[in-house]
Amino acid sequence: YACVVDDEIPFECVKILKPDVLAKGQAYKERDRLVHEKIFEEEKEFYLGKSRVHETGGFSFSSSQIINNFLDIYPEETKTFLKNFSRKYSFNDVTEGLNSLKKLKVLLIGDGIIDEYHYCSAMGKSAKSHLVVSKYVTHEVFYGGAFAIANHIAGLCDDVHLVTLLGRTDSKEEAIAKNLKQNVTPSFFYREDGPTIVKKRYVDQYLNQKIFEVNYLNDEYIGEECEAPIVEHLRKVISGYDLVLVSDFGHGFITKKLISVIQEFSKKYAVNTQTNSANAGYNMITKYKEPFFVCLDEPEIRLAAQERSANIEDIARRIKNETRAQYLITTLGRKGSIGIDREGSVNWTPIFSSKVVDTIGAGDAFFAFTAPCFAQGLPLDMVSFIGNAVGALAVQIVGNKKSVEKYELLEFIDAILK
Repeated sequence: YACVVDDEIPFECVKILKPDVLAKGQAYKERDRLVHEKIFEEEKEFYLGKSRVHETGGFSFSSSQIINNFLDIYPEETKTFLKNFSRKYSFNDVTEGLNSLKKLKVLLIGDGIIDEYHYCSAMGKSAKSHLVVSKYVTHEVFYGGAFAIANHIAGLCDDVHLVTLLGRTDSKEEAIAKNLKQNVTPSFFYREDGPTIVKKRYVDQYLNQKIFEVNYLNDEYIGEECEAPIVEHLRKVISGYDLVLVSDFGHGFITKKLISVIQEFSKKYAVNTQTNSANAGYNMITKYKEPFFVCLDEPEIRLAAQERSANIEDIARRIKNETRAQYLITTLGRKGSIGIDREGSVNWTPIFSSKVVDTIGAGDAFFAFTAPCFAQGLPLDMVSFIGNAVGALAVQIVGNKKSVEKYELLEFIDAILK
């Protein structure tokens, strides 16, 4: 039997079919130190199983080369950037940088969020009121916030510890733990006065557009009775980690006392403070001091600086100086990202996404990949490139349906650098 695999990345199909032979074009054969060997190393058997790889004859042009050379998927500005980047760094340089993250011990502290997508179809206007009536079709449940970030990091680093908050009643702990990757060790703490955070989004199934959202949460700060065991736990373990990530959604988990412990005892800590409908104007990055890395989007950093229209580079420098951060990156949506390193050098990187399905979770994926890269000492321009490549993959995933895996990222980077 033979099966044609149309997927750009064939490994899911290979894992299901378990073929005797996986046939691939000569581009695979001719790469410098085969991309698949470089990507997988000891993980190769996990992705390819017992399948033997056979290189076919014929033209040596890969599909990536054909697309990049003959189809205008990127504007000239992006093409020029990629040419210049590929002159400075090879694919192997990026691969070695990502592989070097494997032994980092990472502690993640943040709000875990369950995202529910309820798909509906519009039936028409109600006869008795001014509203559109929708018919329920189906729904999906994803594990976002700190849960998603932990899974992203777990694809890069062997040792990931998650500290997060659940509601005591209907905590959903079993489902959450089952969704976390095997190398994520969770420490769950519980609040008695609120639920595990659930955000229900109602989506038009045909247009894939969100109609409205309902949040189930208590966004008041946790009380001292709940806070004390978390503080005690962090004091005991935090110094044993190479990097601490703080994913602060402003939903009442991360108090001033927790911030104080993080700042005092962590070797390096990276922070992302999210602005959302539940905390707008009340969850600013300026409450953190001397972080190793700050990651924000443009609305978040403008809100922190109280500057609606000033030059974004000036705002980024100001917030970096105010927080005394060593590194800062601001994501700019369609305009890419701007980063500043510890010496004050500025780097702009364009976006690499050609299709956007859903932006939910893309910023979390960006943060999850870039923070360990900085902790390992990778340069700003390479980290920004990796982050934007991750973002390009993340916006093609509905919500937090799955993690961005390292092999997917490297396949994508290999393709756009041709």
